Amino acid sequence: MLAAIPSLLLAALASGAVISPAKDATVEARWKPGNVPIREVNLGSQFIIEPWMAKDEWRGMGCVDNNNNMLADEWSCVQKLGQAQANKAWKKHWDTWITQADIQRIHDYKLNTIRIPVGFWIREDLVQAGEFYPRGGLSYLDRIVGWASDLGLQIIIDLHGAPGSQSYNQAFTGLQTNNPAFYTQNNFERTYKFLEWMAERIHTKNEYRNVYALQVLNEPVRSGENADQAGNMVWNFYPEAWRRIRAREAQLGTSSQNLLHIIFMGASWGSGDPASNLPGDRTFLGIDDHKYYKWDDSFRSASKQQYLDAACRDDHGTSRDTIVGEWSLGVHTDLQAQPGWAPAGATAETKAWYRKYWAAQAASYERAGGWVFWSWKCNWLWDSGTDDWRWCYDSAVANGVIPNDATVATSISPC
Repeated sequence: MLAAIPSLLLAALASGAVISPAKDATVEARWKPGNVPIREVNLGSQFIIEPWMAKDEWRGMGCVDNNNNMLADEWSCVQKLGQAQANKAWKKHWDTWITQADIQRIHDYKLNTIRIPVGFWIREDLVQAGEFYPRGGLSYLDRIVGWASDLGLQIIIDLHGAPGSQSYNQAFTGLQTNNPAFYTQNNFERTYKFLEWMAERIHTKNEYRNVYALQVLNEPVRSGENADQAGNMVWNFYPEAWRRIRAREAQLGTSSQNLLHIIFMGASWGSGDPASNLPGDRTFLGIDDHKYYKWDDSFRSASKQQYLDAACRDDHGTSRDTIVGEWSLGVHTDLQAQPGWAPAGATAETKAWYRKYWAAQAASYERAGGWVFWSWKCNWLWDSGTDDWRWCYDSAVANGVIPNDATVATSISPC
């Protein structure tokens, strides 16, 4: 069971009020999810840019080939631009994609948490010769977590891109490849070092005082894609990652109530049970489920009512240990651009339906630990030519699709 949140903190989170930050990094008890569900957004494409959700940004940074086709990932763009020019381009991006005004709006919309996807290369001494990643991001991470902590927002640091890439053909890893090379002892060791370093940073730097959770790895291979790699991860990498984080906390003299919540992708992701070989006391173990109707072929020709019915039935249990760490208002690829579904030229009726769709999903996920919408910001998605508010929380609020009060999902849900 997770530690209960003090009643004053519960009230503050529920109301959206500013919570006074700790005076230093050595707080007596680190915040844990309790009676108030996580209501959260991802800061996607801040530290690992995904071209599909930031096309204007990507092109503006020069991440195109000689035929003006977009490059696939951060690796290929850094390689093309060269390190010095890439660092300059990314510095401008880090300075402008997520600003202090964004963090303030997140707070004002009564969201209580942010999830920050990062790549291992934010610790630059882990990057090896022949690898291509931007440099200079760490100070911007420090800045964002400081802004969030000052406003009382809670924070999850999520390792989204591991050494060698942990997923097949995914730009979110920083290296889109059909041969994910993460699953070697060398790359496991680099990742342990990243996790130890990040845990120490969280416990010792004041800006990180509101970071309550560290996510070990985002969306690794599934057993159906590569059973050997998935098994190696669950039986070897996961337990050692747990041991190394807890050992570093022990070295720091961290109290039992100040330990980090350590998050793994849940069994529903398809890689196996992440807890099956974890050692010892599993206090503050967190589970992350992801839910995207866009890629579920059973919704290829579903009606709007069928989408709502499915969202209402969606069951992630009732444990506050489980969050839905990524979801959106996306619908199946075959429907997304059709009249009555597309955001471009959407009628009031269409927007009203998406508002129900948001509320149905959010309310269902709040029966467990809560939710983390993907994502806060985007520009020019797929074929829309606009900021598709089905994937951009800030744009969805501006367009009247998502309420400006994240706490009302249950009260307006159609379920």
